[in-house]
Amino acid sequence: MADSLAALRTEVVACRRCPRLVRYRERIAREKKREFRADEYWGRPVPGFGDPNARLVAVGLAPAAHGSNRTGRVFTGDRSAAFLVRAFHAAGFANQPTSVRRGDGLEYRDLYLTAAVRCAPPDNRPTPSERTNCESYLDRELRLLPETRAILALGGFAWDALREAVPRLYGVPRPGTAFAHGACAALGPGRPLLWASYHPSPQNTNTGKLTLPMLVELLRRIRGSYAEDGARSGGR
Repeated sequence: MADSLAALRTEVVACRRCPRLVRYRERIAREKKREFRADEYWGRPVPGFGDPNARLVAVGLAPAAHGSNRTGRVFTGDRSAAFLVRAFHAAGFANQPTSVRRGDGLEYRDLYLTAAVRCAPPDNRPTPSERTNCESYLDRELRLLPETRAILALGGFAWDALREAVPRLYGVPRPGTAFAHGACAALGPGRPLLWASYHPSPQNTNTGKLTLPMLVELLRRIRGSYAEDGARSGGR
């Protein structure tokens, strides 16, 4: 039977490959945060979300303990999500500027959003082996998104995970491009461009390291890069 995003989602949600992450995500879901004590926490791995025909795929680090681990949708319900989705909306990739909970009406257009690691890690720090355990999910997801023209790493962790995935997915050497906001690695003809952004964490956004205009400008530049290619080829 052919693979599908629906089949991948089912496998991701049921995953228990990393004992430390299983213990942590389930403990957080039981104990909860005072602010969200009335909520029923998701407490499971979080699958990707978005347009299956997207030309842009954005990849984050991992679910936040009281964000996606609570809501069950990637980049939903925390301050990083609030910043990121405002940028997506301003750049024309989202139909609304908020991402609060599953079923809140959010839709992505030409964008698919996922993460390198699918479970909330303690202190937002997955171990190398935990990242490795999620590699197959990221690889399959990218293979199941055939219209991809650009992949955006949100933060250095996702950048490293994607650079490691490049030889497996595209049969070319791992890019040597250093991480920096706006960095871009070309993988060759017929392959997507790999882009980098600072992560939309409060640590970056509260200090001005990453501002909303910075991220919106980068998203527009990324769209422009593949829109030009499409116009030349007569495609989408």
